Amino acid sequence: MSEYKTLKCDALRLDNVGEKVKISGWVETIRDLGGLVFLDIRDMYGITQVVTSGKDEDVDFASHIPIESAVAVYGTVKKRDEETINSKLVTGLVEIKIEKIDILGKRTLNLPFEINSNQDIREDLRLQYRYLDLRNDKLKNNLILRAKILQFLRTQMIERNFLEVQTPILTSSSPEGARDYLVPSRLHPEKFYALPQAPQQFKQLLMVSGIDKYFQIAPCFRDEDARADRTPGEFYQLDMEMSFASQEDVLSSIEPVIYNLFKEFSNKEINACPFPRLKYKDVMLKYGTDKPDLRNPLEIVDVTDIFEHLELRAFKNMIVRVISTHDVGDKPRSFFEDMTNFAIKELKAKGLAWLRILDDGSFQGPIAKFITDEARIEMQKRTNSKPGDCIFFVAEVPGVVEKLAGQVRDELGKRLDLIDDNRFEFCWIVDFPMFEDNDGKLSFSHNPFSMPQGGLEALENKNPLDILAYQYDMVCNGVEIASGAVRNHDIEVMIKAFSMAGYTEEEVKTKFGALYTAFQYGAPPHAGIAHGIDRMIMLLADTESIRDVIAFPLNSRSQDLMMGAPSNIKMDLLRDVHIRTIPQNK
Repeated sequence: MSEYKTLKCDALRLDNVGEKVKISGWVETIRDLGGLVFLDIRDMYGITQVVTSGKDEDVDFASHIPIESAVAVYGTVKKRDEETINSKLVTGLVEIKIEKIDILGKRTLNLPFEINSNQDIREDLRLQYRYLDLRNDKLKNNLILRAKILQFLRTQMIERNFLEVQTPILTSSSPEGARDYLVPSRLHPEKFYALPQAPQQFKQLLMVSGIDKYFQIAPCFRDEDARADRTPGEFYQLDMEMSFASQEDVLSSIEPVIYNLFKEFSNKEINACPFPRLKYKDVMLKYGTDKPDLRNPLEIVDVTDIFEHLELRAFKNMIVRVISTHDVGDKPRSFFEDMTNFAIKELKAKGLAWLRILDDGSFQGPIAKFITDEARIEMQKRTNSKPGDCIFFVAEVPGVVEKLAGQVRDELGKRLDLIDDNRFEFCWIVDFPMFEDNDGKLSFSHNPFSMPQGGLEALENKNPLDILAYQYDMVCNGVEIASGAVRNHDIEVMIKAFSMAGYTEEEVKTKFGALYTAFQYGAPPHAGIAHGIDRMIMLLADTESIRDVIAFPLNSRSQDLMMGAPSNIKMDLLRDVHIRTIPQNK
């Protein structure tokens, strides 16, 4: 294959016995048995055991090679002795008897951690030495999985007649929900480029250009805080847009791509297409979140009207939601009290009341004496509860009760072991509100470029908070993996929508000048969506951290510990781009 190897380290089998071969890789382990030295040589593909000839000089040389040095080994393939067979390796029946071993890259520094150790290693250390961390089998396999997924997605989109188009990285700043990363211009003093938070405006302009169906594996840049499923700095999405398309056109076009992706790269059960279309208002009531985990069978039920007639001061003037857990009669009282403590300490709730249903149908629990027979019967009817079940109560103000009830539902699902880890459960969330109240001021609740349901008439005549938009998210196992919308392609509707959110027409023209002008040259109806590639790979790789599926991620504080970014810049470089730094007060 090359001057360094004739085979990869996963290739040798019994059929190769007697052949002269050469392999190259890293020394993973050395076992000195006194007279014979065994080395495991690892490359990207696998491991091959090699053994010295028995000569003293060979034994001495091999036993002193530093672990994780890069070496090339030449020798003859031989069958292993019965007692040395390793059934865990595909090459475990054979080994190479060393005739020559060359150190190609000697390790001269102490290893900061063991490469394939099962021990927990501090993440900051792993990120500082990421090039060593990536030698770990798990991370290496995640990168291989990522490459295969990207290739698969490209093939799927091209087969569906989507045209791949790359859009600019240096662009203008626009208000799209997160902070921009800015790049100063050398040729234009005091002016800046922005890295795109998404290709949003460009893909819409492609629709105006006459491109029928577009896609790209798009890099996106947002200056926002990290989460387990969100990396700061940059991420990648499968971005797509369709002209002369409705909401259903987009949903039905992308569904089979995602279904096929998860079917191809996972053995887990997947719910069939079409995925359920769930309304935002309904999921906020039933699940307390707009990204519900449908593997959890628990549902939230509103009982506010029942408590309006009960003498329970803590629930007065509150929205009251309940979650019924079935067949928990064998749980000790401590289980229910621990849930209350969890809600107070972890979720910062005022409390979490609960009532067990006894064999005679009566309630037992902290608030049982306040519940009338009529209220008890009605609650059991609404929650489909029976003896042996328990009802948990969340009472809070609007906007808080939904989130809190959703968090309690999630925790109960985990503690009662109700979530099947061997399933992927997809759904669509549709009919998002167009606007939300932000301290008395209207703001866009989702995507500012979305088309309101009802068009201009709805904007002019309906209560703004009652207007729905053609917006939709795809959710899998409680993770939002995609977001999209039917776009607002009508300049009159666009100006009106932005004016309701506090933008003048001049501001719209300034901030979205290209769209503002382009839409006056005959824009087609168009719609699109973007899937978070990193999140989908995280689900398919079955890892809890999104950083485990990215080659060189930033840490949770947006730092590249390996490269030392962000870093100080020399003054002459700053002068070139007309920047002067101001020392921060200490």
